[in-house]
Amino acid sequence: MTTHFEFWDYFIFIAYAILILAVGLWVSRDKKGHQKNAEDYFLASKSLPWWAIGASLIAANISAEQFIGMSGSGFALGLAIASYEWMAAITLIIVGKFFLPIFIEKGLYTIPEFVEKRFSTNLKTILAVFWIGLYVFVNLASVLYLGSLAIETIMGIPMIYGVIGLALFAAAYSLYGGLSAVAWTDVIQVIFLVLGGLVTTYIALNTVSGGEGVISGIKTVYEATPERFAMIFDKSNPYYDKLPGIGVLIGGMWVANLYYWGFNQYIIQRTLAAKSLKESQKGILLAAFLKLIIPLIVVIPGIAAYVMINDPGIMARLGNSAFHNLPSLEQADKAYPWLLHFLPTGMKGVAFAALAAAIVSSLASMLNSTSTIFTMDIYKQYINPNASDKSTVNVGRLSAGVALIIASITAPLLGGLDQAFQFIQEYTGIVSPGILAVFMLGLFWRKTTNNAAIVGALTSIPIALYFKVSPNGWSTNPLFVNVPFMDQMGYTVLLTMGVIAFLSFRQNKGADDKKGIPITKELFKTSPLFNIGAFAILIIVAALYAIFWN
Repeated sequence: MTTHFEFWDYFIFIAYAILILAVGLWVSRDKKGHQKNAEDYFLASKSLPWWAIGASLIAANISAEQFIGMSGSGFALGLAIASYEWMAAITLIIVGKFFLPIFIEKGLYTIPEFVEKRFSTNLKTILAVFWIGLYVFVNLASVLYLGSLAIETIMGIPMIYGVIGLALFAAAYSLYGGLSAVAWTDVIQVIFLVLGGLVTTYIALNTVSGGEGVISGIKTVYEATPERFAMIFDKSNPYYDKLPGIGVLIGGMWVANLYYWGFNQYIIQRTLAAKSLKESQKGILLAAFLKLIIPLIVVIPGIAAYVMINDPGIMARLGNSAFHNLPSLEQADKAYPWLLHFLPTGMKGVAFAALAAAIVSSLASMLNSTSTIFTMDIYKQYINPNASDKSTVNVGRLSAGVALIIASITAPLLGGLDQAFQFIQEYTGIVSPGILAVFMLGLFWRKTTNNAAIVGALTSIPIALYFKVSPNGWSTNPLFVNVPFMDQMGYTVLLTMGVIAFLSFRQNKGADDKKGIPITKELFKTSPLFNIGAFAILIIVAALYAIFWN
């Protein structure tokens, strides 16, 4: 079954596409007499205001992996997947208060550049290669796959054409304009994705309640499947291995979130492009508040879809067409595209534009950051250290294009995943613990040495793979332990930090490393606005967990 689009659906979607391309190309233009330089292309001339930073952070973050993948996880296991969003709000506060002051004070272009200043060029290169591989083969490829899956399900367009279309759309403005084009179009993308997401949530809940509105719909969904509103699973839950109980709050979830929001180039790059540190922190605060409402538009629809297909009365009201392409626990990622079939004329166009906005904004962000790392940390370091601004910008565009081509070839190979959001988390989780260990000790422990950090970063991969090769994974050998992947990340980061600390002590005999960062109270001082906002977010998150504990 494909969705039947009317004139107004096509009109709204085409108008959205033209608006994004027009704005992207307009802000990308070179000012008269000014040649775009590296700071213009990679850091938007360091001119972004707080509201653009906050909007761009969310647009870069919310993609097909949330709309499609997280809705699929909501369908399969319930509200507990919202921990990624709600705990991210707290993580953003930590990043704004403790990480950004150091990053901005050092005038960074890329996260690997911090590694060079704190440790060495060798370690910077190792991590730069890690990131480029991760962005191309996991992040970019999975977003293209999920986006084209949605287009195939909704409109019947073969996946390969969806991949090509999305890639060309993202490339049309981001390759030419750089971060400035990406960030300013993100402000528009966020409006579309929030509006479209809310429309889909409203229709789903209104349908569940038989036309009695959202509040009645929420009550109906909760009463029909209360177990899907438990935030903390016990060991008897079939999805405990995905979200291992209290370990979500005190374990590996922190690894995933701190790595993603603090040391992920395509996220943190927006904050590095701020007018000032305070402007950047206000943007972080806005993003944190927006994260609190994201589950409403990406998780609740998935739960509503589960209730709909398991209620004969609702399915009878929807008619025979509703039985085509039904999502299942084995194909949970079809839940969100399936819901779009039931939107009224005009709203289908809005919802589809929202989905496209989420996909394209993330693709553009990942492309820009991949090219930034390659150009600044590989090309200018090893290939052409004396490259002119024009050459640097052109290499950035070229490398982004190559990354997009490779990801487009890889994307269709991801077919068959039942929950792509979990795939992204698990395979990112092989690399992220080691990177997090290096950064946390490098930032806050002055005794950390370069050699220890290099050994720790390299050792973290076999440690992570040891936990990955579990009796339920690639091996049945009893020498390997069987723990949920989120716990695997927690154990890996602790063991890696132990390796780094041990080797640092052996090398420096307990003395501070000469490149250690001096930590002062003044460095982490934040404004009253930031402090009040942060406190409010902590209270809201605590209340949400208290309400939906189990």
